[in-house]
Amino acid sequence: MSLDQQTELSSDAIDELLARHETGVLTLARSDEPYAIPISYGYDPESKRFYLRLVSTPESEKRQFLTSSPQARLVIYEEAGRTYRSVIAEGTLNQVDPDEMTVEHIVQYGDAKRPLFEIWGETKRNLDIQLFELDAETLSGREVVVDEDEE
Repeated sequence: MSLDQQTELSSDAIDELLARHETGVLTLARSDEPYAIPISYGYDPESKRFYLRLVSTPESEKRQFLTSSPQARLVIYEEAGRTYRSVIAEGTLNQVDPDEMTVEHIVQYGDAKRPLFEIWGETKRNLDIQLFELDAETLSGREVVVDEDEE
């Protein structure tokens, strides 16, 4: 029995992985209740900031979790043959006031494609689009190569 090879990703490798992708899973928590949603994002490697455009209805569970600038974790991952890579960003999710938008914001939110995973149970006129930033207080990455004998 052989062991899988696991290594930490360098800062450059993390930025490259984040640039290759535009989707991940955002996880939030309230008391002991977790909440996870697939999202699309824009990313600025210089500031280590993620830009998210989240859509919800006023009564939605998502809105309830987003109301208090929660601590958040964003997971982005990829698989290539026997190699698995993942990046985890942790920080506080802050809503951006549309009145405070800058040109930089507009460019970054353009990279956050329209929410790709949303399935609407209501008409779109009841939906609210909110802009958020996640400043990565910690940003880590890992690569695991699965040994051929394990497959």
